[in-house]
Amino acid sequence: MFKKIILITVSILLFIQSGYANDKFLMLKNDKVNVRYGPSFDYPIKFVYKKIQLPIKVIDKKENFRRIIDHKNNSGWIHISQLRKSKSFVALKKKILFKKPSKFSKPLAKIDKGRLLIVKKCENNWCKIQTEEFNGWIDKKNIWGSNTN
Repeated sequence: MFKKIILITVSILLFIQSGYANDKFLMLKNDKVNVRYGPSFDYPIKFVYKKIQLPIKVIDKKENFRRIIDHKNNSGWIHISQLRKSKSFVALKKKILFKKPSKFSKPLAKIDKGRLLIVKKCENNWCKIQTEEFNGWIDKKNIWGSNTN
């Protein structure tokens, strides 16, 4: 009996840890997305996102709704039709955009904290990204979003 309890406890702990290690990021599909207090259209709108491709983290799900949290810790429920696979992230600190994936490469621009960045591809600890005016590489430190972290 005691062995069963230990085995069940260890299994639960491993399940919980694996959930945190595999954060699921999605991004907003449209430039206007309603966030609700609960997981159905019967719940009132809590706030509205007006930023297409903004990355969000899924922290729960119920039927066709996903409970999400963003990089500013805002949370709520969004219908799955308003979400898609994540290819974006937000810079959590000021960063430098480089021409190549190396700190010894030519710097192209300063990226401000909170800037939305679209991921083209990632290699090792670097991602090639696109902003409104620039394409280049940034290191993956201090970014939030995408499943490339």
